[in-house]
Amino acid sequence: MPRSTASAAAAGEGESATPALPTLATMSDDGGTPAHLAPTGDPLLAAKFSVPSVPRNAIRRQRLLDRLTEGTAGPLTLITGPAGAGKTTLAASWARGGSAPGPVAWLTAEPDDRAPGVFWAYVLEALNHHQVALPDEVGQPGAADRVDHSLLTRLASALAQLRRPVVLVIDGLEHVPVRAVTSDLDFVLNHAGPQLRLVLVSRVDPLLPLHRYRADGRMREIRGPDLAFTRQEAARLLRGHGLGGYEESVDALLARTEGWAAGLRLCALEMQRADDPAEFARSFAASQSALADYLLTEVFAAQPAATQELLMRGSILDRVHPDLANVLTGCEDAEWILAELTRAHLFVEPIDGTPWCRYQPLFSEVLRMHLRHHRPGLEPRLRRRAATWLADTGRLAEGMEQAAAAPDWEWACTRMVSRLEIGRLLTGPEAPRLERVFAGMPGDLPGVAPALVAAACALARYDTANCRARLDRAEDELRRPGAGPAPEARFALALLRLLAGPPPAQDGDRVCRAAESAAQQSRELADQLPRPLTEAHQEIEALRQYGLACGLQLGGRPDEAMRAFDHTVEGCTAEVTGTVREGSLGRLALMESERGELSRAEKHALLALELAGDRSAPPTRRSGISHLALAAVALERGELRAARRRVDLAAASPDAGHDPVTDCEIAVARSRLDLAHGRWQAALAALKGDTGPLAPGPARRLAVARSAAQLARGDPASAIAALAECGGGTARTLALAQARLAAGDLDQALGLLAPLDRRPDAGTAEQIRIRLLQSHAAALAQDTETACRRLHDALAAARPERIRRPFTEAGPWVGHLLEQRPDLATGHAWLLDRPARVNSRPRPDGGDRPPAPVMVEALTDREREVLQHGAELLSTEEIAEAMYLSVNTVKTHLRSIYRKLTVSRRGDAVRRARELHLL
Repeated sequence: MPRSTASAAAAGEGESATPALPTLATMSDDGGTPAHLAPTGDPLLAAKFSVPSVPRNAIRRQRLLDRLTEGTAGPLTLITGPAGAGKTTLAASWARGGSAPGPVAWLTAEPDDRAPGVFWAYVLEALNHHQVALPDEVGQPGAADRVDHSLLTRLASALAQLRRPVVLVIDGLEHVPVRAVTSDLDFVLNHAGPQLRLVLVSRVDPLLPLHRYRADGRMREIRGPDLAFTRQEAARLLRGHGLGGYEESVDALLARTEGWAAGLRLCALEMQRADDPAEFARSFAASQSALADYLLTEVFAAQPAATQELLMRGSILDRVHPDLANVLTGCEDAEWILAELTRAHLFVEPIDGTPWCRYQPLFSEVLRMHLRHHRPGLEPRLRRRAATWLADTGRLAEGMEQAAAAPDWEWACTRMVSRLEIGRLLTGPEAPRLERVFAGMPGDLPGVAPALVAAACALARYDTANCRARLDRAEDELRRPGAGPAPEARFALALLRLLAGPPPAQDGDRVCRAAESAAQQSRELADQLPRPLTEAHQEIEALRQYGLACGLQLGGRPDEAMRAFDHTVEGCTAEVTGTVREGSLGRLALMESERGELSRAEKHALLALELAGDRSAPPTRRSGISHLALAAVALERGELRAARRRVDLAAASPDAGHDPVTDCEIAVARSRLDLAHGRWQAALAALKGDTGPLAPGPARRLAVARSAAQLARGDPASAIAALAECGGGTARTLALAQARLAAGDLDQALGLLAPLDRRPDAGTAEQIRIRLLQSHAAALAQDTETACRRLHDALAAARPERIRRPFTEAGPWVGHLLEQRPDLATGHAWLLDRPARVNSRPRPDGGDRPPAPVMVEALTDREREVLQHGAELLSTEEIAEAMYLSVNTVKTHLRSIYRKLTVSRRGDAVRRARELHLL
């Protein structure tokens, strides 16, 4: 039969038999429905049994309702989250939605319900209120401070005997943090069988053995992150508030509130009242909105004084560590307070696997506003304390961010210089973040340290001119009377001078001597600093070695530069030297490609790109050097499309337009690509670029490329003139020999080659070009045997690395020579253009002599069409008219066809194309 207090009192057993128990109902104030009494004698408030109403414009969140329905198929469902997360609204929407497996009994717990007897009296009355038929024998609690175990046993037994399940929702369980109550709940739930489905709604995890329920698969959880609004739900919420035209503001609101339900709803209400709702969503001030009032009254003001102090002081941080919180508050209880805050989901979340915590961004902003209003002047001092602690514990970027927010630029810059941390602006995982911090520093700050830090930031942006100007200012500051020795500042100045490189208008020897002198000076100054300090910064020596190697490269000493880059790579073993290692590998790869060591160059360039990816280097910190090295490798192998793609990637890199080596190699690669397509005018134009003074190394590379373009134009005199003022070096000598040979000066050309031919350390590319030039000279002298032998030597040297470019650029004579010696063509089939391998088939005429190899890319569709018309004996003008092209365009196509087929006449081109089955 249904339980009633009168029948329970008449039963004369259990706790209800206690004479002191007020079992008769008192009348309500209006004389209406009787209100049952709690063990304390107070009436049980009927409002606590009502399922809360759902706001009219509440968003139906079906994904969560479905999870709640799924959860109530088992014994326990837990809904936890911070205030305003939408826990109660979700549970109420579900309870009213008719998806429950049986009747839903609702109880809203409050702080006055802490006493076990009071709590269980409310539970029993909630079941009774929602028409859950329990027998009279269950009884009632007899005292406020305890509940007899037999009552719980009778309750569990009665629930187990129900015909269908009952769902008991207890909302606000955080108000009853009594272990005795939760222990009794656990007992009833475990012994009521499958008929009791418990839904607990709380800001904190209840003191139940949740681990056991999880392990047994008997609990479903809906946590704070689950309750966060999705983008679609937030958009629907705005539409529900008549803000359908402002859905572009959703992302801004979500970023600020992190999907917090109350925050979004309050924002929507504020947007309704705002003159410009979109602008409010982007930049609304928390101090001017209802959000601040909600968080301060509902969350902050409800905390003890010590907790409030920690929350307010810790709000200056993106994340807070217990030790750092103790530093900010001057207390030693931060670890316990933070643990309580995270357990209570009070907008403070633990960062998994660490002792750190983070504030919800909006909550943090409100607290900072509160700090500034109630403790003016305290925030800068707190940020300075935080900056010192963070920097001292290895979190330099975070520390500098706090110093910048203070703002205390003098302290930040002095710290960077005095602790030898200035190198962290140039290399290491924190470098981009540090550079962004100091990008906001005023440019007119006096003193040595700000000038040095500004110089390092400029260098990080590849702005060497600004870097040198800042270094000059720092040097002037150091020379002032009374400036003091400042060994750390002098060391930083020397290191940055080395890395910035010398002014470009100097000869090669002077550039190299300047780099060697700067490297030596920085080494001597480092030796004067405390050894523990220098040993703690492995990036210092790596940067010094890298600066020296770059200076040798700019000075035009490639062999020494390669050894220096190789040595730098070997020394970069720490994470903080990752940027230096990447840059050294890229530059090493570039120089290896110039020597013809293509496999090593490709390996090192790919490794450099992999390192950049592994350390998640931002695009603003990714050099184009590695892409240029791969472009050079592709060019040497005749892979023109791959080369073009790599050059385009390099041109989009941040050092393009700023670094002389990068700019030089982009121009050289583009010029070579144009030459490969027969466009000598474009090849020359690609080499013009900036007319300013260049360092010797880049100047020599451009001069050699310019000479090659002039030769392709058919102008040996201009090719020789292009090499007149670019200094010495093997590459320049080889280019000059080739130009002399083209001019008909065989003796001078061979005289230039003779010293190079005896070099024991000549690179692969050098050997190939020497042999090719000797072969060409012999061919011009009608010494076919020597020409073929030298050509064989060149091909043998090129074969291991599949180097094709020297042969394609040499001219038609190579093809003619190969036709005379079919054994050479057969033995070096790798030289064939891969798309045109059809020429390895038997000849249509049945001859045994294999055709000459094709040494560049296949013909384009337009070139095939031009050649087809040529085979039909049309004139150039007739081809132009038939294809609706200009005569000059047809001539350009014909030149490209001749080059690709290694011929010099149209008839030969048609014959060769037929041999290759291209027509």
